Parts: sequence; structure tokens; C-alpha cells
Amino acid sequence: MTSHERVLKAFAREKADRMPIDYFGNIGINDLLMKHFKTDYNGLLDALNVDFRGMYAPYAGKLLFPKREGRIVSDVYGFYCKWIEHSTGGYWDFCDFPLQDAEPEVIAGFPVPDPAHFDYGAIDAAIKMFPGRALHVGNGGFADVINSTGRVMGMEQTLMNLLTGDEATLTYINRRTDMEIATLDESIKRAKGRADFLWMGEDLGTQIAPMVSLEMYRKVMRPIHQRFVDLAKCHKLPVMIHTCGASSWAYNDFVEMGIDAVDTLQPEATNMNPEYLIKHFGGKLSFHGSISTAGPLAYGTPDEVDADVRAKCDIYRPTRSYMISPTHSIQDNSPMENVLRMYECAIKYGKY
Repeated sequence: MTSHERVLKAFAREKADRMPIDYFGNIGINDLLMKHFKTDYNGLLDALNVDFRGMYAPYAGKLLFPKREGRIVSDVYGFYCKWIEHSTGGYWDFCDFPLQDAEPEVIAGFPVPDPAHFDYGAIDAAIKMFPGRALHVGNGGFADVINSTGRVMGMEQTLMNLLTGDEATLTYINRRTDMEIATLDESIKRAKGRADFLWMGEDLGTQIAPMVSLEMYRKVMRPIHQRFVDLAKCHKLPVMIHTCGASSWAYNDFVEMGIDAVDTLQPEATNMNPEYLIKHFGGKLSFHGSISTAGPLAYGTPDEVDADVRAKCDIYRPTRSYMISPTHSIQDNSPMENVLRMYECAIKYGKY
């Protein structure tokens, strides 16, 4: 089977030749693996038998946000990051928060790019570059209300403003949503039938409990998320949603909304282990994730990684809907030998 066929089988909960495979890694582990395989990033994905590829239209308009020394800035969303080093490498962390303690008119009018100023020719290029692969538009950051706002406002103020229904904050979020919907719609049209699914996301849980109440989710976030689902269904595309932490409390709403698959599935979080998910949502949702980046992959031996991947495949196999993936970007504290074993085992144990 091609990756395209394999992934669509998983969304439809139909038997394929094997379970689809996905990969995410941070800069450090990516560099180690690319050196190991003597290739670039796309070659790395090929070497790991990764079935998924993203199609993105980069922003090509004028600079909307000022650059700052020692920072990188998102040219679409306007958030800033600084480099944080640690014992095994480092990562880019959010900082500065331009909307923190800002006046209402500044929040409501925070720059949002014009959808016409994106380079949709990149969609054509991706289709040519990845023949046979499963291609998605969007990612786990599209449709996201909490994190995408928190990156420019700070998390505490974001949650408070959402709880109180702050008008300026909601105005900004809706303007940003309009931009994302328009860019996704144009990207899907440019793909001319080669987009396989729409990926969206919202971090809804801590490790032990919901981050927000179900009432708040339904009042504030669900209407926004529904717009993305409706867009996908208009184009006859399945939808996968990324949710971190203990988030299965929202899955019944996802089913009602028309979402087809759930991503991340941190098994150590409350009510997120495979047995619980299959018992409550098997046959209703497909599953993408469950190989914890905070478990054997980071802290175990290669044999423990082998056992973990095998167990997850065995548990999910009867659902015919499992897509093997790390729960988050693999961090550079994960031994390369463990990562290589994970992907060897994905082929070995992922067969139907």
C-alpha cells in the first residue's frame, strides 16, 4: 500500500497492510539522526518509514512584527522565542509576550496576516515532492485557542480573559481564526484532491486533569473548532485533533462535532492509556500517538522501547485505527539507539 492508502484506511478504521508511522523530533535529535543516516530531514523521514507529510503555504507578505536581538519571531503569529540550553542540548522557549497587560485596543487590533499574502505555490511543490505519501493541511497548532493566544499574552492572562469573556481577546482570536480558515481553504483547493486530512489542535489537559471546564470548552472553544471541522467536511476530508495531557473528557464532544481521529494520547496522563481509550472510544475515533516521549523512549533501554512499542501495537491492533507516533517531539535526551529501535519496531510489530 502507499502511505496515502494506509493512512486513509486508519481513518476509516479498516485493515491495511500495516499501521501508519509518524515522527516528530526537536532540533538536537533531528541533527543526530540526519548525521546517522547521512541525509536531510526529508531523507530522515524516508529512512524511518514515515507515512505523513505536511503541506504548508508560508507567509510571503511584509514583516508585521519587529525583530528583537537574541530572539526569533513568528512572522505569522508574532510570538517570540529565546534559546534555552540544558545538559543534553536545548530548545526554543516562548518569551516577551507582546500582549501581556496590553490595552484592549492593542489586543483587539494585534496584527494578523492577510490570507492573500501566503505562498500557495508551496502546496504544488509538496505534492510533487511527496508522491504516494499521506498529505495533511494544518497541524496541531491550527485552531488552537489557548496556546496560540498564550504565546503572545502569557498563559495566566489568556485563561483569565477566556473565562471572563474579555471582548478584546475574543476579537483577536476570531480574527486569527478567520485567517487560518482562509489559508486552509485555499491550500485545500490548491491541492486539487491530494490533501488527505486536516490537522488541528488544542491543548486541553494537564497530566492529571482538564485545563478548562467542559462548560468553558463548549462555550468558547468548541464553536471555533467546529469551523475547522466544517471546512474539512465541506471538502470531504477527515479531521485529526491534537490535544495534550488528560483530554479524553472532551472526546465525546469531538465525536459529535465530526472529528475522526485524536492525537498525542499521553499514556501517563489521567484516562489516556490505550485500554481506557479503546474501551470508551474504540470504533468512534482513530488513534495517533501513545509512544510516550517521557517513558522508555527517553529513559529506558532499547529492549524496553521494544516492549513498549509491541504492547501498544498489540493493544490497538483490533481497532484497525492506530497510527504509531511519539506523543510529542522526541527530545534530545532520548538516546538515538532508542529512537532507532522504536522505528524498527513500528515496522516489525505494526503489521496486520
